Amino acid sequence: MKNTVSIACIMAAAFGVAAPAMAFEPNRPVEFVVTAGPGGGTDIFARTIQSIIAKYELMKAPVVVTNKGSAGGAEGFVYTAGYKGDAYKLAFGTNNAYLLPVRAKVPYTSEDLTPVAALAADEFVLWVNGKAEVKTAADFVAKAKESGNYKVGGSQSKDVDQILTSMINDATGAKLGYIPFKSGGEAAVQLAGEHIAANVNNPSENLGQWQAGMVKPVCVFKSEKLKSGGKVVGEQGWGDIPTCKESGIAIDNYSMPRTVWLPAGVEKDVVDFYAGVLKKVSETPEWAKYLADTSQSADYMSGTQLADFIKGNEASVTQVLKREGWLAN
Repeated sequence: MKNTVSIACIMAAAFGVAAPAMAFEPNRPVEFVVTAGPGGGTDIFARTIQSIIAKYELMKAPVVVTNKGSAGGAEGFVYTAGYKGDAYKLAFGTNNAYLLPVRAKVPYTSEDLTPVAALAADEFVLWVNGKAEVKTAADFVAKAKESGNYKVGGSQSKDVDQILTSMINDATGAKLGYIPFKSGGEAAVQLAGEHIAANVNNPSENLGQWQAGMVKPVCVFKSEKLKSGGKVVGEQGWGDIPTCKESGIAIDNYSMPRTVWLPAGVEKDVVDFYAGVLKKVSETPEWAKYLADTSQSADYMSGTQLADFIKGNEASVTQVLKREGWLAN
């Protein structure tokens, strides 16, 4: 068989016929560029994938992880975009990859990057203080309108938390104020201390305070309840939290995808190779444990499905940014 293949290649060359191209596979170290600081959600996301690839030998080439998280992640995306056509640079981020250029003046556009895959969805929950009388989303809206001075805390400004707060105001007619903090962890502490009325943290960001009885979930911004394999606090688990849409806030789905990107200009077989590796990662028990530990939803996307999602998500968020006057000029 080997002789047959060799003869075929020789004959193809002799008669000017192109031999079949070999599929891409990296043969030198691959850099995973984390668009956030060490220890954060994006860092854990990338390093979990690195460890699974190594354990199952999904790539022969080694993986090196670097953190470039300045300017809300723009540093890492600018760095990756600067290696146009390079098959050995992968940026790890969220929807910030394509939303940053919409809301801020950054030296790259989403066209400077090639989407490879999304592997998980970080969900958003409306949380109030553990002592609050609020029990449902409808209660929260009523209290917010009555007070006229409800403050929601979140991570950063003009980012996913503040965008969701704006969407709540638009959907309910409430006039929630927003206070930006450095992280979701800080917003959790502020809510536990009754310095703000609510936050819209991801499940894992408020887990400790929930277990301590200092905060409580009101609803999840998802079309269906979260999947839960067990109880978290007393008899209540993630799957017991009602959806916001069914309980008083007409917002169907709002989540943050965990995404992986190559520079623009790479060949299709490069994208296909890494998408295939990441698909295998998403099917391992280690990945299932990662999702459970971080309270994220399994949501692998690549190819046309991912491209369509990005297009729709960018369009809907851009509407909010335009309404609020947050578009980059």
